Amino acid sequence: MARDINTGRHLTLSATFPRMSAGFLSKAYQSVGAKNVMTLYDAWADSYDAELPQNGYATPARCARALAAVVSDKTRPVLDFGCGTGLSGQALRAARFNTIDGIDISADMLAQADTTNVYRSLTHIKPNAPLPFEQGAFDAIAAIGVIGVGAAPIGVFYDLMNALPTGGKLVFSFNDHTLADPVHEAAISEWVDMGAAMLTSKEHGPHLPKINMSSTVYVIEKA
Repeated sequence: MARDINTGRHLTLSATFPRMSAGFLSKAYQSVGAKNVMTLYDAWADSYDAELPQNGYATPARCARALAAVVSDKTRPVLDFGCGTGLSGQALRAARFNTIDGIDISADMLAQADTTNVYRSLTHIKPNAPLPFEQGAFDAIAAIGVIGVGAAPIGVFYDLMNALPTGGKLVFSFNDHTLADPVHEAAISEWVDMGAAMLTSKEHGPHLPKINMSSTVYVIEKA
């Protein structure tokens, strides 16, 4: 059982979820506003791990491999921001990261993540709340499928970059829906162009191949 990184206490999370019909994936890209997104993901918790893999969900493994390629010490803690049900954490563990802490706005999804046994700690946060850790607490942060249309706003990218220490790495992804809005890649350019960060890798590839959706995976290093 995982612990909350703020209190050190073991999390007691409900393991009972409402039975929901399939098809949440199509609703995700229509969801607007933090409260609506949280409600959607709580309701999606029971079927998320079935629906995404059924569509060939490739981004977690791609992000984990990209981060592993630039992190030499995989015993150092890595933050799985927006960890959901734990698919991203399992990908990070498969890439040989040993200590993974998860954060998410959905308590129901965190309950699912707790059953994967890959997390040292799991923390539930409210939408738009400050990050519950000090700047520089993590040398590596993963935000896999977190920022974009129907999910977290681009402001989260700035929050995570500000939370990194100098030399810290952030791996994240933008799917095709998100890439259609130039504000997202403009945020990357802003950091890189002003010399505050360096883009170490960028790769466009499969996201949900069974519905012909791709994503770009980025690794950025804070200067």
